[in-house]
Amino acid sequence: MYQSSAGSPAAELRRRVLSQSPIPDRARIIRGNGGSTAVSVTRVNLTLSVVDAFTDQPFTGNPAAVAVVDRFPDDRYMQAVAREMNLSETAFVVARPDGNHDLRWFTPTTEVDLCGHATLAAAHLLGGSARFHTRSGPLTCTLGDGGFIEMDFPADVATEDDPPAFLGLSGIRWYGRGRYDALIELAHADAVRLLDPDLPSLARIDTRAVIVTAAGDRDGIDCVSRVFGPNVGIAEDPVTGSAHCTLAIFWGERLGKGRLVGEQASARGGRVRMECRGDRVLLGGQAVTMGKMSLTA
Repeated sequence: MYQSSAGSPAAELRRRVLSQSPIPDRARIIRGNGGSTAVSVTRVNLTLSVVDAFTDQPFTGNPAAVAVVDRFPDDRYMQAVAREMNLSETAFVVARPDGNHDLRWFTPTTEVDLCGHATLAAAHLLGGSARFHTRSGPLTCTLGDGGFIEMDFPADVATEDDPPAFLGLSGIRWYGRGRYDALIELAHADAVRLLDPDLPSLARIDTRAVIVTAAGDRDGIDCVSRVFGPNVGIAEDPVTGSAHCTLAIFWGERLGKGRLVGEQASARGGRVRMECRGDRVLLGGQAVTMGKMSLTA
């Protein structure tokens, strides 16, 4: 097992976060209706933009649908739209009189408390800099050099635990849980890249998602990861910003670094910049608008 670098920014962050807010044993998952029951709601004309997040190239990164609306539609309607879009997340944004925005995120089956790539997509559509009010508190996004958008997110420190026997996964070096996700470290990046996950077993962990990670194996990459979310209707998420709130602390401690770059090794792929800062993690990425569509039903 790795030893933490006692003087590293990540190690200091772990001490501060754990001393301020105990991490619950289980993630809070707000489950939606994953069945096929018809949704009867008021008809809304809705325009959505599809944005590829954590990439500067079309058809890569993580696509999110974003609707900027005057007020939030009925919850059942927003969930039905997310199911229709069938992307990892569909985000709904409402402007506030003070210039800030309210932001909510839906997977195809449920509303979630935090989503990185859909926040990045929403900020991208709003010009790059924005302040969102969410279930996870205020999230500030700032446009920087090269089109990178920096997002100020809460840190999520994983605490070590015994891996469940039912996982049946060999080569586990470390297992733990954060507020939202379980974290599994494997010995080599290739083991992460080639992993064929048993999704029913991962679903039994009963967290929002399961992060599988290893140390980076390429220049400029500090860690490699993949993220699986069967409990929220996502077999594998292409690039998961919020998972890097956990990865930043985990790998920051082990590498003794405050700034890192993570590669999410999904089929679409993407990179996330990370910086440990106090009890927050700054996540950086780019985004590409792919197009718009209208729903009239």
